[in-house]
Amino acid sequence: METDADRLAAWRIVTETDANLFLTGKAGTGKTTFLRELQERCPKRMVVLAPTGIAAINAGGVTIHSFFQLPFAPFMPESSFGRGSGAKYDFRYNKQRLELIRTIDLIVIDEISMVRADLLDEVDYVLRRFRDRTRPFGGVQMVMIGDLAQLPPVVKDDEWDMLRTTYDTPYFFSSNALRSADFFIIELSKVYRQSDETFIALLNKVRDNTLDDAALAMLNSRYVEGFTPPEGTHYIRLTTHNAMASQINESELARLPAEAHTFVAGVTGKFPSYSYPTDEQLVLKAGAQVMFVKNGTCGTVRYCNGTLGHIDSIDDETVTVTIDETGEDVTLHREVWTNTRYAIDRSTKAIVEEVEGTFMQFPLKLAWAITIHKSQGLTFDRAIIDAAGSFSHGQAYVALSRCRTLGGMVLSRPLTLRSVITDSKVETFMVGARSHVPTAGTLDTLRKRYYTRLLDGLFDFTEIATSLDKLRHTADSHLAKTYPALSAMLADMASTLSADLTAVAGRFHHQYSAMAASSPDPETDGALAARLAKATTYFTARLQPLSDEADTVTADIDNAATKKAFDEALDTLRRAMLLKLALLRHVGAEGFDINGYLHAKAVATIETGAMRLRRKRRPAPSEPDGNADITHPDLYDKLIKWRDDEARSLGKPVYTVVRQSAIAAIAGTLPRDKAALLAIPHFGPKTFERYGREILAIIDSYLGDTAPGGLWHDEG
Repeated sequence: METDADRLAAWRIVTETDANLFLTGKAGTGKTTFLRELQERCPKRMVVLAPTGIAAINAGGVTIHSFFQLPFAPFMPESSFGRGSGAKYDFRYNKQRLELIRTIDLIVIDEISMVRADLLDEVDYVLRRFRDRTRPFGGVQMVMIGDLAQLPPVVKDDEWDMLRTTYDTPYFFSSNALRSADFFIIELSKVYRQSDETFIALLNKVRDNTLDDAALAMLNSRYVEGFTPPEGTHYIRLTTHNAMASQINESELARLPAEAHTFVAGVTGKFPSYSYPTDEQLVLKAGAQVMFVKNGTCGTVRYCNGTLGHIDSIDDETVTVTIDETGEDVTLHREVWTNTRYAIDRSTKAIVEEVEGTFMQFPLKLAWAITIHKSQGLTFDRAIIDAAGSFSHGQAYVALSRCRTLGGMVLSRPLTLRSVITDSKVETFMVGARSHVPTAGTLDTLRKRYYTRLLDGLFDFTEIATSLDKLRHTADSHLAKTYPALSAMLADMASTLSADLTAVAGRFHHQYSAMAASSPDPETDGALAARLAKATTYFTARLQPLSDEADTVTADIDNAATKKAFDEALDTLRRAMLLKLALLRHVGAEGFDINGYLHAKAVATIETGAMRLRRKRRPAPSEPDGNADITHPDLYDKLIKWRDDEARSLGKPVYTVVRQSAIAAIAGTLPRDKAALLAIPHFGPKTFERYGREILAIIDSYLGDTAPGGLWHDEG
């Protein structure tokens, strides 16, 4: 398949479906370019994440850990810390973070080869908890970009001793969440970094672990013992270890006779040291070999992250660098990198990036040598490669594939077959994953499935029904005797919801699903649009009265635990109803197109979440009361005032005098004698002995009954 077709298929999966995608391909096939296009043009609400700080800066996103505020400890789904037991990971987010998590449509993870399986499961855990518990990743579309032939995830021996009981490999594809999710793979094949077919073939043999003696001999033909770059040529050395690269850079810098200049970075706000793009204290000399660590322009001269050059001159404010490849001079000033976080713009409700911290420094680093790990994603015309000591999967391939040409590469030591370390489990996964390549027919099916799933969400009243059930359970279990009319009202609401909304929506599901499946393009199908418009009118008309009724629900509850459960269930119910009404009205007014609906849903979710859903205040005497069980609100207010005054005089909590639920029942039933008063829930003989006569007197006064002895004939 042509690469253009691959790219188009990947674009369609991301923008037109909710299917998960693993976008992979050899080094230099344009994966980063695809990511940039998504960031610029994708209509979905997306965030870009990466496993490391440097990778996040390069990808224009944030780290996985910072976005989800995750600890760095291993995540064990089935351990005592996971969701398989009574104890839970305690993820607590502020309102802004929850808004982000609940309104994103798409998460892109770059450099997925370095993401551990348990980290991906941790992301799934958070998304399920705060979104849809029934779907992998909470229903968020996941796009994972990277090359499994490149650098693997970092896992310490003691961590793997824990994780191996749950995962067969540390790679992302072993995550339990991904295994339960359907995903597709698109493998980009056209290499843009190299054009020499012979060299590309050699790199493929290294990548695919098919290196034979002839190919190894061709690579080792680039070994030059004691190689010293000829005068006027400039090579960068790729090493396996950081200490080795630092030693080479410091040694080469010390050999230069020029004066050393130390530039201290300016760091503001939050900018973690592991994300610094270059040294905080950058020591430079004229003549030093350097690498640009940021894309930019100087006049008409462009430079890129990874471009090599030599310092021509330095002063306190500028560094002039001659680019090796072109001979052009670039005068640099200090540049600013930003450490950003995702947030929601309060006016537009769009996901935006907010700056948390900055790092200001010259966009350079010493570059006689860098580690293979830090070279991932870069391209060099000339490189000295020391990969014979490779110690992990993908290291040799990453080093070799940084070079544009075989002729621009020099090996400092010959390679052996043992130098090329690959993981058979990666090969096994890739063989199986390639069976998930989508066809044109698959893409059309996925698009219709996405359309139907969104409609399913629009006409799904499960959250409302669940919230109402929780509210009924609390009322029936703790308030039925005190507020029998409330329990009856909630039961009627549940019956109406079931008959007029849930049952009808179930039947309607079969109609719109069949129409969407048979339509060439559901979004432009006039008959389907007309049917949806009628449906939104019907469901809005049935749901609005229930929402209005829910707004009248109130109950005075003394018990803190019962009150909390009741209030939370009531708030959840009200919010769910308001959100559903907002979406039904949007579709009724604007029609149903995917991008418009996603935007409306995000805005409605944010606005509904931001509402301070009012607790219904007690009405004035002239107003009807919202609680059907309190038929005499004036008497209720008199009893509350008497109770509060008594408690104040005694210096005791109000509930030790008479419980609020008992006062509500008294105001609803008007007991006229001792027997009737003792029948009130939570009003026992001791309470009667202390306050019974006063309460009956208050009732008598309220009713205007002053007949001598009229209250006490039936005291017994």
